[in-house]
Amino acid sequence: MVDRSGVFPGASAVFGPPSRWPDSDLIGMSEDFTPEFAIAGYRSGVFPMPQHGFRGRELTGWYSPLDRGILPLDGLRVTRSLRKMIKRYTITVDTAFDEVIRRCGDPRRPGGWIDDRILDVYTALHEAGIVHSVEARTDDGRLAGGLYGVSIGGLFAGESMFHDPVIGRDASKAALVALVGILGADGQQRLLDVQWQTPHLASLGVIEIDREEYLRRLSVALQLPPPVFGS
Repeated sequence: MVDRSGVFPGASAVFGPPSRWPDSDLIGMSEDFTPEFAIAGYRSGVFPMPQHGFRGRELTGWYSPLDRGILPLDGLRVTRSLRKMIKRYTITVDTAFDEVIRRCGDPRRPGGWIDDRILDVYTALHEAGIVHSVEARTDDGRLAGGLYGVSIGGLFAGESMFHDPVIGRDASKAALVALVGILGADGQQRLLDVQWQTPHLASLGVIEIDREEYLRRLSVALQLPPPVFGS
């Protein structure tokens, strides 16, 4: 099992050298999917997503996008209206991980990809202190939105976020603003990985860098101390 720092012996050898990876976002698939395997991926610049219906087999796809989405900590865009809106929420950390990941994985959401294997592995990593959730709550304590991701050294790999459409307008954005504050609280230049840039994320300051540049930044980030997550 990995330890709380995300150390997994031989992580760099699991996926082979990047020079041999295919010229595509998807670099490989596996039948095995364990917490150790997942951490090896993140430390190598690779993240997992389920691959359903592949000749009747449940496989895990391993991705290292040619164009990687990252959010520079000094590049977050917070509009005046968003700044006013997020004041409506109270931020908590690691108080509702189970609910956050399950609501991120709500099958009614378009493009849902979180299955039972993802739930099991990331719950184990949360219990090991490696995966964290950031929650945005209403004044009466209801969960309005949140996000979760993997923290290893100075890397935070954001996995998914959600907001409640009834009570949580901009709640996921409030959680993201709080996360950026946590990651940059001590002035360290940590790496906030969001996998792919989307128009929505671009509006918040997410940029794209190529795979080689991402791997360079990752190697630096992994040497940094992890942020302090607290309620």
